[in-house]
Amino acid sequence: MARESAPCIIFIDEIDAVGTKRYDTTCGGEREVQRTMLELLNQLDGFESRGDVKIIMATNRIDVLDPALIRPGRIDRKIELPKPDEKTKLKIFQIHTAGMKIAANVKFEKYASELSLSGADCKAICTEAGMFALRARRKFVCLEDFDKAMERVIMQKKNEAPEEFFM
Repeated sequence: MARESAPCIIFIDEIDAVGTKRYDTTCGGEREVQRTMLELLNQLDGFESRGDVKIIMATNRIDVLDPALIRPGRIDRKIELPKPDEKTKLKIFQIHTAGMKIAANVKFEKYASELSLSGADCKAICTEAGMFALRARRKFVCLEDFDKAMERVIMQKKNEAPEEFFM
């Protein structure tokens, strides 16, 4: 279909869902994932020059991808998207709180300096802080709301996969 629709871009998000390292298994679900992976590899090899068909894949877990998938010739470039720097995180906080009434003592620099936060984490903190204020029936978001929101987001991150890797 892609060849017929060329020029086109195929975007495969969370490629790690089907592109994990292969191993022997008798589980039916795992065999289906491996069959999907083999078909993907065959299709990637079938795009000889791939001139008008570009394939972009994204993952948070490059460490679990099958080496056959990410070898040169199939995936020609790997681009890491690092977490935003402090200045960028500060802007993200400002963008996502623009419509909120914020207490005067809230300083976003405190949160933007947290090294482990991604852009999505900054947004989640703003959303959570707003929800804490709503639940308390306040018309403004206070420092305590942001502190609790940050604590919640960081706790949730501890139970998830690392975000450092994108392809």
